[in-house]
Amino acid sequence: MLDARKLTAAAAALIVAQTIVRAWLVLRGDFYGDDLILIGQASTHDILSWDFLGVSDDGHLMPAAYLLGGISTVIAPVQWWLPAVTLVVLQLIAALAVWRAIRIIAPDARGGALISFAFYLFVPMTVTSYVWWSTGLSTLPFQAALAYVVGTAVVLVRDRPTGARATRLTIGAAGAFAAGLLFFEKSFVIAPVAFVVAVLAARASSDGSPIAAAFGRARWLWAAMGALVVAWGGVFAATASFGDGHSMSQTVRLVWRTVNNGIVPSFTGGPWLWDRWAPSAPTGSTPIWMIVLGWLILVTLVVLTVRARRGVVAVWAFVAVYAVGVQFPTMWLRSGAFTSLELAQTLQHLPDTALVLALGFALIAAAPSSGGTHAVKVAPDRRLAVAAVAASAVFVLSSMVGTASFSQSWRDDPTGAYLANARQAMADNAGHVMFDQQLPIEVLLPVAYPDNQLSHVFGRLRDRPDFGVVTDRLVVLDSTGRAVPGGVTRARTIAESRGTCRAPGIGGPQVLRLDGPLFDIMWTVQLGYCANIDGQIELGLDGGEPVRVDVEAGLHVVYVRVDGGGRGLHIRPVTPGLRLHTGEGRVGLAVVAGLAP
Repeated sequence: MLDARKLTAAAAALIVAQTIVRAWLVLRGDFYGDDLILIGQASTHDILSWDFLGVSDDGHLMPAAYLLGGISTVIAPVQWWLPAVTLVVLQLIAALAVWRAIRIIAPDARGGALISFAFYLFVPMTVTSYVWWSTGLSTLPFQAALAYVVGTAVVLVRDRPTGARATRLTIGAAGAFAAGLLFFEKSFVIAPVAFVVAVLAARASSDGSPIAAAFGRARWLWAAMGALVVAWGGVFAATASFGDGHSMSQTVRLVWRTVNNGIVPSFTGGPWLWDRWAPSAPTGSTPIWMIVLGWLILVTLVVLTVRARRGVVAVWAFVAVYAVGVQFPTMWLRSGAFTSLELAQTLQHLPDTALVLALGFALIAAAPSSGGTHAVKVAPDRRLAVAAVAASAVFVLSSMVGTASFSQSWRDDPTGAYLANARQAMADNAGHVMFDQQLPIEVLLPVAYPDNQLSHVFGRLRDRPDFGVVTDRLVVLDSTGRAVPGGVTRARTIAESRGTCRAPGIGGPQVLRLDGPLFDIMWTVQLGYCANIDGQIELGLDGGEPVRVDVEAGLHVVYVRVDGGGRGLHIRPVTPGLRLHTGEGRVGLAVVAGLAP
């Protein structure tokens, strides 16, 4: 039997092993999708302003996560090392909080505590949201807060501390709950989960109703958490944006897919295979045999534990209600005309479910035997312990296969290479003017506009070009993020102006004729000119604001971003005495030079 010292050493070894695995995962990772949106917002806002901290991201409110992301962006803009360290540290904090909760729930079931802990540490359900930085910033503190509050609630209800210790525990748990809410609004579930776990854990120590005991013994904690729920709920209701077009029928299908293809196979350590179609996140590709095996393992666990332990039915009911019920609001918010059922197979919404399952296993391990006493025969107990250890080892190995497969599925993601090349391109062009452009669709979808623009993602870099609308040196980034000469597509041709370079014909407002109409969007003008002196001109299209352009004496080419449409380019010298002649030009889009014939 494990003594306290060996138990602590075994738990520490599990934590070290998980930390090594998680460090390996983030070393192979990089920014993805919403991470770049967060960086873009942190680059264009004051990170201490509510305009930034109070952003409603697909219905989520998580100012503390945004603050942490904003700080990372300011310190190390578009550099993965700091987010990677942050994720490892947050996971370590969550692991320590979960171990504390499990030890409090099951102080005497030492082997069962380790098995419960190993499930949480290595099950693939927790991996997908971990390596995704913007998600990990919210879910990892949520997990830590959930575990800490649950552990403290059990101590208050079951052990009945008094005086200063009870006060410290209550304040600490209320503070953890508040922190969880600030990181992720899903932390609202912490209060009911803590109450139910406290009731289930305190049944043996309660003289009367465990529900009444839970209410009475931790009443100050429930009062504090209730006040926080009301206060933060008001802020959430005032700021959250949920969109429309949600479907309850699709929500039901998404929840079933989450349970059948996500939660159930996790009991086998799966899924082992992950598919990815850029720019989407990896989805677990679970074969039928693994789903069937997962159901068999789950049913077997339920039957064996119900027969062996008293009060386990209530624990399984609690776990089932949470695992299914918590998915409904999440999937309802995700449902819509453009939502695929494969969303449920990303498993990104399941880390807290893995934690609740681990807490449930700890409750089962701590439950009294069905014979009415904690004592059991030695030989069967040893055989059972050996079988449990062997099964746990197989589970961990299987989980490592699934985790390695998940990491491998990211190998074809172009984001990391693109960002590295783009950072170098920004530094190489520091001091020059570049036009803004969107990131490639395989890096960030256009629906993220305007946070898919170079000026947003790279806005916090110290060495970067100025993003403007006028340049005499057109440079663009290609699909790999490298800086290459740019060109302008020929949507319309600009007619040559009257006069010559020796006798410029433009001395006042004129309209340079286009060879056809333009519809009203942002265009790039490529215009060759010769001017008699240095000065300024204005260029503009119908319906758009004119742009002031610096010109130099002599023969030059200028590229200008203008919005508008119509059939002519309006040009007007601003500097007194300035005269110029323009050659044939073009209006189109700025692209890689080779794509602009």
